[in-house]
Amino acid sequence: MEYRVQVLRTGHMELLGACIYTMVRFDRWEPFIFTMALVRGGGKTLLINSGLDDDLSFLDPYWKDWPGERNLVVSPEEKPLAALARHCVVPEDVDYLVVTPLVYYSTGNIDLFPKAQICLLKRGWIDFCAPKYRWADGMRHTLISDRVLAHLVTKAWPRVHLLEDEDEIIPGVRVWFAGAHHRSTMAVKIATARGTVIYSDCCFKYGNVEENIPIGYLENIEEAYDSYARIRKEADILLPAFDPEVFERFPGGRIE
Repeated sequence: MEYRVQVLRTGHMELLGACIYTMVRFDRWEPFIFTMALVRGGGKTLLINSGLDDDLSFLDPYWKDWPGERNLVVSPEEKPLAALARHCVVPEDVDYLVVTPLVYYSTGNIDLFPKAQICLLKRGWIDFCAPKYRWADGMRHTLISDRVLAHLVTKAWPRVHLLEDEDEIIPGVRVWFAGAHHRSTMAVKIATARGTVIYSDCCFKYGNVEENIPIGYLENIEEAYDSYARIRKEADILLPAFDPEVFERFPGGRIE
């Protein structure tokens, strides 16, 4: 089975270079985008990530502690439902929703997709529910909001599918634990007519993989190097989750 992939912008901001590339580029700000990826083929519609919540005021207390981030904006055309509508997709059309990682910019609208199988990495879900270190408890709502969490463990629970570290969602779409950024970070591997596409947040931009420089927001450097090596080996096309250059390399964000 081969699929068509459409990358959609769901927000934009600026990040200090050292947040993108570990221990280098402290002297510059770089454009940084948030994305979803729409995957269609064989009568199935799969969406990677659900975009940012409409109300981002819950982030206001944290900006003073995140000096490497600034100017977060979600324009009207970047709102998830508007972005999907431009490609004639409504939430009820989505059969599978893959969420990577479990952070506000990917979990914000999980509850908008009433029929989708919600695919989360089991390792990441366990880490969210029972983290080894509890230092981030006060910020838990920046990972999954109270509204979305309640939805996941009540109304949507029969549709929640916890993925193994190596797993297949549907024929031609596989995932593997990529780590580096979060315990819930996956690489999504998609068969297309142009070859194997890999979408992941383990790399923020192309330079992470092509120059072999781990991301700045890093949890595990060995996982970064291992994942980048695997991506270079297995991907014909790489789609870093946050790089505006995706739309330069693939006009309109389309891979068909």
